[in-house]
Amino acid sequence: MTGGKALTLESWCAGAGRQFTRFDYQGHGSSSGKFEDGTIGEWKSDAVAVLDEVTSGPQIVVGSSMGGWIAFLLAVARTERIAGIVGIAPAVDFTQALLWPRMTDEARRQIEEEGVWYRPSEYDPEPYPITRTLIEEGRNNLLMPGPIPFHGPVRLIHGMLDQAVPWEHSLKIADAVASDDVELSFIKDGEHRLSRVSDLERLKQVVLSLAVNYTKRAAANSE
Repeated sequence: MTGGKALTLESWCAGAGRQFTRFDYQGHGSSSGKFEDGTIGEWKSDAVAVLDEVTSGPQIVVGSSMGGWIAFLLAVARTERIAGIVGIAPAVDFTQALLWPRMTDEARRQIEEEGVWYRPSEYDPEPYPITRTLIEEGRNNLLMPGPIPFHGPVRLIHGMLDQAVPWEHSLKIADAVASDDVELSFIKDGEHRLSRVSDLERLKQVVLSLAVNYTKRAAANSE
């Protein structure tokens, strides 16, 4: 939650007088717990708890990478509270659709026999653990091929140089979502994190557009 995207949105929302909430899942960032003890289901529960206990009113949910998967799971669990979804390189179903197929036979063996494989990271000097529990429990939360039962606006932003989550994955997500209000933005020279100044400005504009459109619809419905 101390990343550039979260802090940029927080600053913009504060200046615009809009509610904003950011948090870290268990085992991530400032939160307690160990990453290797976490599962997709537990991290979804974290998001549901924050939505229920911290926020009020309709929310535009922004999720990057794995957070994009959690965003859609949250929208399924609390559809009436979600005014829109913004996915940045969204890694929906990544444990099954992206991670497992890319693993070497040796990595799969370590997971199946030893319960954990330490995956090298290009963003951190230390590898991070991929556990058998993460893979197996992740299958309980798969959303694709859909339909994903969310009918609100969805905006997906994806860099075409992304080596972690291929940009074609966003096409599959768009096809899986039940909503017809889905827009995709592909950044030809963008990589996975999309944290450059131009990327952050684009993110702000996408969130602003969703917020303004929601306000207009709410005003029209109240007349």
